[in-house]
This record gives sequence, structure tokens and C-alpha cells, in this order.
Amino acid sequence: MPEEIMWERTLHQRISPRTLAVADDCIVTHARRSRLVCLGRWDGAVRWDVPFGLWPRSVVVAGDRCLGIAQNIDMLICWDLRTGAVLWNADLPRFTGHIVATGDTVLAGGWRGYTALMAFDLATGQPRWNTDGAQNTVLPQPGGDTVLIGENQGRDVSLASLHDGKELACWKLPEPLTTTDCGAIFAQADADRLFVRCGRRTVAEIRLDTGNIRVLRHHDTDLAPTAAQYSGGLLWLREARGYAAVDPTDGSLRWRVDIRQRLAENVVSTRSGFLIGGDQGTLLAMRIQAGRTSEGYAA
Repeated sequence: MPEEIMWERTLHQRISPRTLAVADDCIVTHARRSRLVCLGRWDGAVRWDVPFGLWPRSVVVAGDRCLGIAQNIDMLICWDLRTGAVLWNADLPRFTGHIVATGDTVLAGGWRGYTALMAFDLATGQPRWNTDGAQNTVLPQPGGDTVLIGENQGRDVSLASLHDGKELACWKLPEPLTTTDCGAIFAQADADRLFVRCGRRTVAEIRLDTGNIRVLRHHDTDLAPTAAQYSGGLLWLREARGYAAVDPTDGSLRWRVDIRQRLAENVVSTRSGFLIGGDQGTLLAMRIQAGRTSEGYAA
């Protein structure tokens, strides 16, 4: 059964996951080399179209705000998600990367070890705190009033307060963190349980409520250098040519997905199964029961 394309829009450039952010009813993305556009999620209608810098390092949505850093502008910019109006901007050191936001705080910096981690008030852009010196971190994982921070290619992971940056807990991973440069490396199952990729084949579980850490799974083949993904009650591990679906409680393998093409980094849960994008212009529908591709649709 063919799928219906609801809408499409030419961006005049190749899209990147770090320059696209999805909210409840809209999508914000970089377009035409120097613009940021907000499109209606269900109809693709342009809600606003504003100037932005070149080659963004990151674009994120947090509540009714959108935030971005462009490579040629040393500034963190905050827009009103509804209108595209600039609400505030904050000066940044050169080569600042990474943005994460939650609650009333936005965190920037730590990318490639160029800058300190810096926290700003999401409403006003006023600085709150920053680390003493440059930090080399993977993309931090915010949650509530805390943020999980991992040393890039290191074994140390710490939980810090978003309000003042104070360390609340720390862990030593069994192997060094997998490096993805700009992508996420932590996967959150619920408020107190996270999964982290480390080494070439390992997935560790961190329990924030108990402070425990354990190896959930040591995979039988090398995994792609991307985060595990928690979707539809399963933990998805990206392999060289597909995915392995893993039980998040004991790490046992449920099934593998291998259709002889590279797959996208996200697995989307649906009522009847999962959707996975392929790099040959296909959208794959997979049923839960068999764990096999049931139909492929031209994208």
C-alpha cells in the first residue's frame, strides 16, 4: 500500500540532524545557506523565515523557544518559536558547540574541548555559571534540574545541577565513551534510567535513583559510533548494516534488522511496529511480532 506524501519543501542544501529541531506542531531547520525557517509540522506552511549565520553547529527547540549557534557568529541566539522574533542573544567564545536545554536553563560549550561549559537562563539569556576552563565533553544529556556530562573518549561521567553546575554524582564507565562529535551518546528510558554507549561493543546502564551502573550488553559485533536508542520499549543498537533490538532489562537480543543498506539513526515507534529510514530513498515499516521489514515505501 503506497504512502501519501503530505508535503515537501526544498531547502536548497543538504539537511543535517544537528540543524533540524522538531516540536509538537512545527519543524525548525536551516535553509538557503543563511536562513532559519519554521514550518508547520502537518502542512509544511512557512510560519517564519529569519536570517541566521552559515553552517550552524546546533539548532534546538525548548518549550516555546528555539536556540542556535552558527559557525560564523560567536553568539547563542534565542528566537520565539511562535513568531521567529529574536528574544535575546549571548556572546560566546570562538568555536563554541553543543546546545542542550531543559526547564529554565540552556547549556552550551564543551564541544571538542574548545570552550568551557556555560549555562544561561532560558528566559533572559543571562549567564548562570561556567566550568573552570575548557571541557572536552560529549553532548550532555539534560533531565529535569540536572545534566549528565561525559568526558569525550574518557570513562568519567558526572551528574551536575543545571542551576549552579555543582557535581551531584559521578561514575566510572567500564570502557571509554564512544565519540560522535555532535550526536547524542546517552539514551534515556525514564527519569531514573539511562543507557550509554562505551567502547566498540558495550552498552552500560546508569540508574540515577540508586547510583548503580552495570554493563547491560556486550555486543557480538562492533557497533556504529552512535547512541543506543530507546523506542517502543526496546533498546536499538546501530550495527554496520542495520539494527539490533535489545531487551532493556537484561540486554538479551530480540532480533536484528538487516536489509543490505545503510539505515538512518532514528527508529520511530508506531501502533503496529516501527519505522526506519533507509539511505536509498525508502521508508521501512517493521512489525513488532516478527521483527522483519513488512513493506518499503519510496520516500
